Amino acid sequence: MTDTTTPSSNQGPTRRQVVAGATAATLAASLPFARMAHAQGSDTIKVALVGCGGRGTGAASEALHADTGCKLVAMADLYEDHLDQTRDNLQKTDVAKQIDPKVKKFVGFDSYKEAIAETDVILLATTPHFRPMMVEEAVKQKKHMFVEKPVGTDPVNTLKCWEASKKAKELGLAVVSGLCYRYEKAKQQVIEQIHNGAIGQIVSMHTYYYTTFLWHRGNKPEWSEMEYQIRNWLYFNWLSGDHIVEQHIHSYDKCAWAMNDEYPVSCYGTGGRIRRTDKQFGNIYDHFSIHFKYENDVVLHSTCRQMDGCRNEITDYVIGEKGVANLQSQYIKDHKGKLTWRSRRIIGDNMYQNEHDDLFKSIRDGKPINNGDYMCKSTLMGIMGREAAYTGQEITWDQIMKSTQDLSPKGGYKWGDNPVDPVPVPGITKMV
Repeated sequence: MTDTTTPSSNQGPTRRQVVAGATAATLAASLPFARMAHAQGSDTIKVALVGCGGRGTGAASEALHADTGCKLVAMADLYEDHLDQTRDNLQKTDVAKQIDPKVKKFVGFDSYKEAIAETDVILLATTPHFRPMMVEEAVKQKKHMFVEKPVGTDPVNTLKCWEASKKAKELGLAVVSGLCYRYEKAKQQVIEQIHNGAIGQIVSMHTYYYTTFLWHRGNKPEWSEMEYQIRNWLYFNWLSGDHIVEQHIHSYDKCAWAMNDEYPVSCYGTGGRIRRTDKQFGNIYDHFSIHFKYENDVVLHSTCRQMDGCRNEITDYVIGEKGVANLQSQYIKDHKGKLTWRSRRIIGDNMYQNEHDDLFKSIRDGKPINNGDYMCKSTLMGIMGREAAYTGQEITWDQIMKSTQDLSPKGGYKWGDNPVDPVPVPGITKMV
């Protein structure tokens, strides 16, 4: 990637730079984990973090809590201030002793390559657009990985991620997805009930993700347009995929899980901007309503919005011939409203921690988990819904799989201007 200048927060040398520690690669970095783990008599698992925002900080903490033999040895981000803040925050917690005193820090668009080279397990928690190239690099370097959701913002690059995930499976590499609800034990209970026939054959599903405005980091005169967009990545569809992909993907993935990972054949719907109409909100919508159709005539109606001052709700209903399952609250009722089943409470059931616990256990056991298939398909489902709303047309799964849409910046990855597409207009915007 091209990186010809630096962001305002890093006035040092151009391109990626090492800001602490040496960068010598080790022979072990190219070997399978089972051999690396015992290299030079050590059982330490080296961990690196790419993407040092709030989610990245959380992922690093969870990874270190998951395995006391883990050590954070490297960090990478576009901004040095993010690196320092994450390191400082982690050093104030009970995992401080698992942070290498000489943790290596890498800054810039290509910094992820250097961080991956230092580690056994890479935590990928960057802005969604960059995820596919990082998964590809992790597979190239034969590293286990935790991959936050979504895993792409357009069909072309999400499919690249999917191919890389398949290669990871062939190589015996762990790929654990940030679609964390699948790791919540209470959710596993209700899904097991559905799969065992507690509600009968599924006939329809309804999912709602109503929440508030999220953060906006403003603008500064010294920021280039590219830096402004990345620092406010939620509001640009090339970076986030829009909130139907970045946030509502959790709902789509729960529905896919209930359907035994069967995905819809087509969808149509609507969306737009009612509250977030100012230029600062980039080119995304603030609400969507999408109707999905499945091969067996099951339908899914999904709606989501991000608006302040409104009633909030995150709920998923799976409706069967014999009853209704509430995935979010983990209970089942018959069609007369009588409660027929409720999940048992499990102390310490933290889905964010569970996924890391399972990741590191699978590596230690030599039975690596690979979530690559559903993490990519659920991302594509979100993209399909987005494009149905953006265009106003019915979009098929086949269209998404054959799409040439690539939202990567036309001028490459460099600090400076970065023109973006206008706000999509249904009936005018076209699917490519």
